Amino acid sequence: MRRRFFVFVATAATLVLLTRLHLGIGATGIMPAVWAALILGLFNLLGRPVVRCLTLPFNILTLGLFGLVVSALVLWGTTAFVPGFYVNGFMPALWGAIILGLVSGVVGWLVK
Repeated sequence: MRRRFFVFVATAATLVLLTRLHLGIGATGIMPAVWAALILGLFNLLGRPVVRCLTLPFNILTLGLFGLVVSALVLWGTTAFVPGFYVNGFMPALWGAIILGLVSGVVGWLVK
């Protein structure tokens, strides 16, 4: 539970930072970025196991790179659920997914 809390805080902070860097990801304030982090966290908790099973053949063929595509699509799809949070296209979503994955991985490793 403690690890998930720290990963959530790191994800929210990273999303706020990404909205300030003008990489194609933006928010009208801090709260939409926090809500987007909550939606991403819920998807990772509830939907990720199902999606991983369904995309396993593609992940094997692409040596795991398809997982980045799925993460980018989830980040991009978060805009449909969070008013005030936007991602301008697939490439900003892909870069955001890479950065979020790196930060979440490092924080998860440090808290372990």
